[in-house]
Amino acid sequence: MRTVINFNTKWAFSKEAAGVPEVMPQKWYWVTLPHSWNNIDGQDGDNDYYRGTCYYAKEIDKSELPEADRYYLEFCGANSSADVYVNGKKLAHHDGGYSTWRVDITDALTAKSLVVVAVDNAENDTVYPQMADFTFYGGLYRNVNIIAVSESHFDLEYYGGPGIKVTPEINGTDAKVEVEVYLTNAKADQQLVYELKSACGRVVAETTVAATETKVNLTIADVHLWNGKKDPYLYTAEVKLLSGESVLDNVSTRFGCRTFEIDPERGFILNGEEYPLRGVSRHQDRWGLGNALLPEHHIEDMDLICEMGATTIRLAHYQHDQYFYDLCDERGLVIWAEIPYISAHMPTGRENTISQMKELVVQNYNHPSIVVWGLSNEISLKGSDDDLLENHNILNDMVHEMDKTRLTTIAVVSMCSMDDPYIQIPDVVSYNHYFGWYGGDTSMNGPWFDSFHAKYPNIPIGCSEYGCEALNWHTSNPDQGDYTEEYQAYYHEELIKQLFSRKYMWATHVWNMFDFGADARNEGGENGQNHKGLVTFDRKYKKDSFYAYKAWLSDEPFVHICGKRYVDRVEATTKVTVYSNQPEVELFANGVSLGKQTAPDHFFYFQVPNEGETTLVAVAGDCKDESFLRKVEVFNEDYRLKEKGAILNWFDITAPEGYFSLNDKLGDIMKTMSGKMLFMQMMAQMAASKAKSGEKGAFEISGEAMSGGMMQMMGGFTILRLTSMLGMTGMKVTKEQLLDLNAKLNKIKKP
Repeated sequence: MRTVINFNTKWAFSKEAAGVPEVMPQKWYWVTLPHSWNNIDGQDGDNDYYRGTCYYAKEIDKSELPEADRYYLEFCGANSSADVYVNGKKLAHHDGGYSTWRVDITDALTAKSLVVVAVDNAENDTVYPQMADFTFYGGLYRNVNIIAVSESHFDLEYYGGPGIKVTPEINGTDAKVEVEVYLTNAKADQQLVYELKSACGRVVAETTVAATETKVNLTIADVHLWNGKKDPYLYTAEVKLLSGESVLDNVSTRFGCRTFEIDPERGFILNGEEYPLRGVSRHQDRWGLGNALLPEHHIEDMDLICEMGATTIRLAHYQHDQYFYDLCDERGLVIWAEIPYISAHMPTGRENTISQMKELVVQNYNHPSIVVWGLSNEISLKGSDDDLLENHNILNDMVHEMDKTRLTTIAVVSMCSMDDPYIQIPDVVSYNHYFGWYGGDTSMNGPWFDSFHAKYPNIPIGCSEYGCEALNWHTSNPDQGDYTEEYQAYYHEELIKQLFSRKYMWATHVWNMFDFGADARNEGGENGQNHKGLVTFDRKYKKDSFYAYKAWLSDEPFVHICGKRYVDRVEATTKVTVYSNQPEVELFANGVSLGKQTAPDHFFYFQVPNEGETTLVAVAGDCKDESFLRKVEVFNEDYRLKEKGAILNWFDITAPEGYFSLNDKLGDIMKTMSGKMLFMQMMAQMAASKAKSGEKGAFEISGEAMSGGMMQMMGGFTILRLTSMLGMTGMKVTKEQLLDLNAKLNKIKKP
């Protein structure tokens, strides 16, 4: 019988070692997996986190292992490339930091063996991702196991898969279930016992065949459908490999029986019924942990997503932990799963896109929650070419050959033309749009999708990313680019009304459910993070926008007063927003009713007298929520954005009345001829500087994109904000350069 031994404890770790040790190191650091060496420096900004090779070492005492014919080391996540050595002999190399892979170590084992794993997250031009807006945490950040098996066993080396593949097909009230297994060293006299079990463990179908019959068809009568969040019912398929009466090995997997389709007019349809996919994207990392998560962290994430009421998750931008996919199956979330083929197409990286896609599909085929395989994300950032198109066609055809039950998709960068030929490749398409944050305004989002739908009515279209950043900054006059919680709430109110009202959109995914590590970012006053999350990086605070979605998506009765962290206010009458999924809300100020309101969009707005100190209580049905206001004469500067370690802050900048400064938006400056010439001169100087240094810009884009869509997106940010974001491109701007630029802007008169 198969035995799985967890191998996480007491590894010796070194970032400084020069190579593979011959004996167990005594002066390395001791760590317990999961572990990442970038859990601190990958989250503090400046894009200077360590990327290179680190070493893990651990001894195996063979006498402590169970008796078995073969022993495999299983790695559930090693980012991003790894080499495995046993007693100094290199046994394996693996490229791709987010999938499971295994190594047969049997023949290299001695009585006591030294296992060394060299893990490398250094830059290269063959392994994805290399360019993206998130930290590529290095380490053995998921479980490592030893799997002990008989000589005859279910395959452990076929793209890291489970050795079993289950394909249900609904036929009336029944389900035809094809079960296929993969065997290693099977013998002619061995048998396979196939069983399908209900959720309570009752056998509903079974058969016993010769070990040569690795594919069988069974029938479940009166099948119980997996029906999303309404009823995420799961069956179990179990297969035993027998020699006489002895069980040599066994595998099992849960699966669900369901049908789905994606219609360009009706959206997502589950089991014959329209089932709107409205949800979030998720990055897997945590504050202080990086990607080294424990089961309780995955559970907390899932609980928060379910509390919000989401029906779908885009698991970006890589393969996530099997434990989380299992949670998605159990909770009934509909999933978009993808590989990290992202931002910049590398002609030398094709084989890695193929291998990562094969691993994604093979390892996750049995999860009923997954309905689409994502081929790429924003890969045309620098434009499309023939090699990129060929790579996508190869992936698309390969996925359809491997999995005939699901569809393919891509997430398209906003400025990419809807006529680009690569948009015609997958089955369905989604766009990443940030109108209202990176330029433009919120009203542009819905009409853009209407234009796409009118032009390509037979292509299902969705929104794979939209969002804006918010930290603990506050204002009564929210404005695009101010990083306040109030602007984020306004932005999502507007996007909810636009996107959720368009039935044809097959899925919408907020970017992002949680703030996440992006070490290249120095913005928002808290460096090293992308703050577009509806929940903070540490999962301790749900921003107001979280409750805007809960009001629309959750059936759990609630009421929420926005602006709880915005206590001190200067205005005599202040606007207070309340979110609720109840039909009516009444607001009380110091016990006095300010009236009742109804709101079909679930957003309730009250004008509140601001005198002295005010306790607010919102009542909606049986639900109550409370907050507090205080009248002040001068705006509390603790609420205004201040950059952490900024070269300049907004209040350091001279801004003569009627003239431009670094505090003005690029879009306004570009409306003047002098402003446009100054900006183009600045861009030319920066490009020349980068060309001279030979540096690679993390977000280099084509001139065509810069002159079109990118300019539109950048226009909503102040020059100061844009210069603070240059860390993502590897560019550094000095205080002297900023002051010189501001002096030049001070000479340009506003229209």
